[in-house]
Amino acid sequence: MMAMFRSFVSASTQLRQQQQPSSGSGSPAAPAEGIESQFSCPICLEVYHKPVSIASCAHTFCGECLQPCLQVTSPLCPLCRVPFDPKKVERSSSVEKQLASYKAPCRGCSKKVALVKMRSHIASCSKVQEQIANCPKFVPVVPTSQPIPSNIPNRSTFVCPFCGARNLDQQELVKHCMDNHRNDPNKVVCPVCSAMPWGDPSYKSSNFLQHLLHRHKFSYDTFVDYSIDEEAALQAALALSLAEN
Repeated sequence: MMAMFRSFVSASTQLRQQQQPSSGSGSPAAPAEGIESQFSCPICLEVYHKPVSIASCAHTFCGECLQPCLQVTSPLCPLCRVPFDPKKVERSSSVEKQLASYKAPCRGCSKKVALVKMRSHIASCSKVQEQIANCPKFVPVVPTSQPIPSNIPNRSTFVCPFCGARNLDQQELVKHCMDNHRNDPNKVVCPVCSAMPWGDPSYKSSNFLQHLLHRHKFSYDTFVDYSIDEEAALQAALALSLAEN
């Protein structure tokens, strides 16, 4: 939803940036175009929060966004897919200094805000929240006689099968379980798999954490069109399950 909103308002944001005169304050001059996007995490698409950089490729991410990659044996950079040493991921002090120095207009109220404070400002900006609420609803890209899907199961957020913590997206679920249930021996049902059309809500994973890290590195929604390829997706998922066993 946030990614859709960002693209929806990007044109108007750029227009406001062009129309606004340069500030006479003592703040460092920032690049004129897309300053916020230049300091946005490639994973969450928001302004960096506690940025870290991978030494081998110099790509920067939010510390929390990169955490799931650090849990696997041979991590790959989420951006360039180059292998990296998790011990050589360091806090990016240079990016933190830039976040504190540069300002950008809020995409809602147009107020100039330091990038380091942009996340908290957006969360409390009434105009941003209003724009999100008015974001266009789903419509087909091309005219179609098929009905728009309704009553689609929630495949965006999940409940922790160990403690019942709610509203966790896939990455947050991995981090939550690794932080809080790493040594839990209980067999549990994978909430991600059970939400899928082919999911078995009664099947319990013998090693849920290993299952999460290997089976759910990426979101199914990135690759699967449920309305068209459900049968093919089911066959692929079954084949993957057989391979795992």
